[in-house]
Amino acid sequence: MDTLIDGFANVQAALYENWLQPLAFALGLGSRLEDVFNGTGWLLVGLIQLAVMLLLIEPLQRWRPVEPFANPHAVRTDVIYTLIHRLGLFRIALFFTIDPFMDDLMGHLRTAGMGTFHLEDLWPGVTDGAWASFLIYLVVFDFVGYWLHRAQHQWHWWWALHAVHHSQRHMTQWTDNRNHLLDDVMGAVIWVVVAQLIGIAPSQFVAVVAITQLSENFQHANLAISFGRWGERLWVSPRFHRLHHGVGIGHESPAQRTDASREVLGGHNFGVLLPWWDICFGTADFSRRFEATGIRDQVEQGRDYGEGFWAQQKLGLKRFMAALRPVAKANSAR
Repeated sequence: MDTLIDGFANVQAALYENWLQPLAFALGLGSRLEDVFNGTGWLLVGLIQLAVMLLLIEPLQRWRPVEPFANPHAVRTDVIYTLIHRLGLFRIALFFTIDPFMDDLMGHLRTAGMGTFHLEDLWPGVTDGAWASFLIYLVVFDFVGYWLHRAQHQWHWWWALHAVHHSQRHMTQWTDNRNHLLDDVMGAVIWVVVAQLIGIAPSQFVAVVAITQLSENFQHANLAISFGRWGERLWVSPRFHRLHHGVGIGHESPAQRTDASREVLGGHNFGVLLPWWDICFGTADFSRRFEATGIRDQVEQGRDYGEGFWAQQKLGLKRFMAALRPVAKANSAR
């Protein structure tokens, strides 16, 4: 672990000194060089991820696809989402908008006496080792990710945004980043707050995010692969996650439906990396099949979720505002 971190740090430093630091001074960001250096790390991670996707996952998709055909336009839109995230454009937006607010918030929490609890200090000499602490943080963030994912499906106003992700009917490795930008902002804020509260080191946080994202690319791939009876229970496979995207399976539980006006969201296979949480909380579906993907009303009623990037963002925001109206009425009636 230490060797990998050192190697990454050396490449990051070279990229920063030769390219990003001069650019930061040219743009008048000399007072934010520490943030620019951290951004260089995220950019490097994104480039490595894109290389793995193109050199490893893409050939696997061609080798054993679930579907022989994918809508080229829909896939191109997903590629745009991926490039926005992996090349750092989304993080640049956060840098100028959300980060200052988060810095102030964490500063107020520190002033109020809420210090950081470092998980690796639980068992000195054991949990503070590089690999041990990394695995602890990986499991903790995956647990948070499971419940965050369930919230995206359980609350109608959040599902209105998250539906952008599920509206892809031709899943590929690029589908992971197909999200409404407001949905991504909300998730990013939660992850940053958790990272601050449990005291994960910046280098380990980058590693946890990088591994999580690459695994999610693999899970969304158009790939007819199962990990077998026991492997499926150790790590989320493309088959396991495809069921989560299955029409009427992953984004709702049919048994919970009461009538057309009161549909209760639910579903199966919310695990991000580990299916353990689905097993523990009764949401696992290990059926050995590869289902068609999409959203029920999209398939059965032809509801429009948008073809291109801006159409998906606009329609997602309209659904979000519509879903908030009943909540606002209920609060005003109290």
